This record gives sequence, C-alpha cells and structure tokens, in this order.
Amino acid sequence: MKKSEIRKKIIKKRRANYSNKFKIDLKFILKILKKKKLQNKVVGGYYPHNFEVDDIEILKRLEKKNFEICLPKIKKNYQMDFFKWSTKDPLIINRMGIPEPTSNNLKYPDILLVPLVAFDKNLNRIGYGGGFYDRYIKRLKLIKDIITIGIAFSFQKINKIYVDRNDIKMDFIITEKNKFK
Repeated sequence: MKKSEIRKKIIKKRRANYSNKFKIDLKFILKILKKKKLQNKVVGGYYPHNFEVDDIEILKRLEKKNFEICLPKIKKNYQMDFFKWSTKDPLIINRMGIPEPTSNNLKYPDILLVPLVAFDKNLNRIGYGGGFYDRYIKRLKLIKDIITIGIAFSFQKINKIYVDRNDIKMDFIITEKNKFK
C-alpha cells in the first residue's frame, strides 16, 4: 500500500476512534528520560490537530518538572523551527490552521515529541507527507544529539512502512498501551 493510501486510511480511522480517554502515560516518557539521563532539558512538543494524540497534558507535567517546553512554527519551503512556549502562553493560528507560539525565542530541543499518522515495529513513521519533521530532525542532529519519541494511538500501528532515503526513524514510539524501542 502506498504511503498516501495508508495516510488516508489511518486518518479516517483516527477520526472515527478519537477519544479523550486515550492518554499517553507520562511514566513511559519519564523512563526514557531517566534512562538517557535527561533532566531539565528542552522538550519540543506539538499542538495537536486533526485528531492527533493530545500531548499538552504531558507538556504541562514536564514543565512542572523543570523541563523547558517549545513548539514548532511552520516556515516557508516546508521548514519549521521550535520556539519557547509555556502552557500559560498564548498561541496564534498559522496558515495551516495549527496553533503556534507567539515567542521568537528559538530553541533546539533535546527531546522531540513527534506526532505521526502511522508507524511500524521498526520505529518507522508516516507523517502528513510534507517532510517537516524529517527535515527538521536531520538538521537538528547536525547541531546536537536528540531523542525522538513518536506519539500515536495503538491502532495507528501497521505491519510495514516502506521507507525512502529522506525518512527518519524514531528512537521510541509511545502509545496509550505500549512503548516501542
């Protein structure tokens, strides 16, 4: 099945099955951070849209544990950067309808929570097809070591994703049921 077909099928399934009762347990993320000895670092999150897993509660709890939080802003040419954000700060809606921080304080996350459309057991992911995260992660890894954590519902897992040279594998994927590594 082509990525575009998988994308369409899983987004439809996500819309039909979306519920606020599906929560990601913060302990999965804290175990990863403890194992990697990451404390008081910068966490890049995302503002959920299109029935993605809501990571805002995770970001709030990490902020209370002295992690600095940042969210992406979409730029031209399918690029993005992350900017400081507190859960108390206002957001503005970008041209794609996604809330973004108003801050211009550029940050380089140590830990990146990545939304995804589908994933497989090998930690491959399918996003929306624009390559924003793949390009950003590739660029960020030239600057520093980072941990990438894909966030998804368990029903978004598929058997196999065929990757191309631009696809970046996640370090971990967390669902409401499991942690994959």
